[in-house]
Amino acid sequence: MSVIPLTSPTVSSVPVAIENLLDPPVPDGVCPRRARQQIDLILLAIEALDLKGSEAILSMAEELDLKGIIKNRVSLWRIRSTNPLRRYSQRSPLTLTQAKALVVIACHLTRRLTVMIRELLMVSHQLHEKQMPFDQHFRLSDYLERFRAHFRSRMNPRRMAVVAYTSDDKLNELALSLLEQLLFCTGTNGMQRLWTSLFDGEVE
Repeated sequence: MSVIPLTSPTVSSVPVAIENLLDPPVPDGVCPRRARQQIDLILLAIEALDLKGSEAILSMAEELDLKGIIKNRVSLWRIRSTNPLRRYSQRSPLTLTQAKALVVIACHLTRRLTVMIRELLMVSHQLHEKQMPFDQHFRLSDYLERFRAHFRSRMNPRRMAVVAYTSDDKLNELALSLLEQLLFCTGTNGMQRLWTSLFDGEVE
C-alpha cells in the first residue's frame, strides 16, 4: 500500500535569476519614481548600442526563465511605460519583481556588450580631452545619434525632466553617463550594486 504524503514539496515561485536581489524597504513593495526612470533609461541605452535591443531583451527573458514576468512585447512595453517620463506612461506601479527582472536582463545583455562599451567610453574621454566633436568617431557618433532618437521619440516633451534634455549636448551627456552605469554592471557583484544604487536616497 503506497502512502500519499500530506504535503507536497514547497516550490519557490521566485525565478532563480532574481533570487540574489534583495527587496529594499520601499512602501507597498513598488519601485519609486527615480528607479523606474533609471531602469528604462538603462534599457534605452542598450537598445541604442544593439540594433536588435528589443528582441534581445525578450530573448534574454526567455533564456533566464523570466517569461512569467515579461511575457511578450506588449508586456515589456507596459512594464517600461511605468517610467513617468514616457509619452504614454502607465499609472500602474512597477513591482519589485518586475524591476528585478529588467535589471537582471540588462546586466546580462551588458556583459555581452562590454568590449563595445569600454571602447566608446575610452574614445569619448579622448575626444573630450582633445576638445574634438564626438562625430569624429563613427561608432560613438552612431550610438549617440540612436540614443537621442530613441529618447526623443519615446519621452514626453512636456515633462520638465525631459525639457532639460532638449539639446544634443545634454542628451549626449546622458547617453555617456548611462554607458558608465552599464560598465558598472559588468564588475564584481555588478548586478547587486546596480540594484542597490537604484534606491539610493529612497530608503532608510
